[in-house]
Amino acid sequence: MRLAAVLAGFLFALAGCEVAGPVSQPEQVQPVAVAKPAPNTPRTERAIARDFIQAVERLEPVAEQECRRRAPRLNCDFLILVDDRPEQPANAFQTVDDEGRPIIAFTIALIAEARNEDEVAFIMAHEAAHHIENHLEQQRRNATIGAAVFGRLAGARGAGEEAIRTAQEFGAAVGARTYSKDFELEADRLGTIIAAKAGYDPVRGAEFFFRIPDPGDQFLGTHPPNAERVRIVQETAAGL
Repeated sequence: MRLAAVLAGFLFALAGCEVAGPVSQPEQVQPVAVAKPAPNTPRTERAIARDFIQAVERLEPVAEQECRRRAPRLNCDFLILVDDRPEQPANAFQTVDDEGRPIIAFTIALIAEARNEDEVAFIMAHEAAHHIENHLEQQRRNATIGAAVFGRLAGARGAGEEAIRTAQEFGAAVGARTYSKDFELEADRLGTIIAAKAGYDPVRGAEFFFRIPDPGDQFLGTHPPNAERVRIVQETAAGL
């Protein structure tokens, strides 16, 4: 990764990006005991960029080493990218390119919302864990199964071609999300291990969950409740 080039473009992009304040926690959510973060202290664009680049330099080789140890058949050459379009919401995701190289992408808004290097590193480790656990391939397989099952059910009920196609699309969506909450918790668990091995405090990094809307337990939701995620991080970190 060309860090100097990333830094130059990163500072330019951040110049127009305002660091977000904390997101209010829904009252019904009772997170496990984690020290609540201090009021947000505005950081300079240079400090934000420095934290991100330092996290890449420290965590990327650890994530690749863990990937080779746990999943030697996968491509473990991570490529970490920044989506510098200022209108993009706070988000980070993991995907692969056409040749199977794993990509971890961050939007500027998410990097700006992170309050410290531990939070950046934990999010990065979480996304790397998705690849190591091969969650994308499992989701594709579940989506394929869901599409086939729902399509056959619609066909057995005498549905027309368009209705069968709609049923297949719905089945694919249901299949892809069937184990998504389990995948998130698995990534939190392994992400905690990776972040700790890179010298970060994953419990401090998980404080990011205090500032994002809690998904609760929605039907077909993709993420588990924030309190459950924090608990997994705490338990995993305590066992290291």
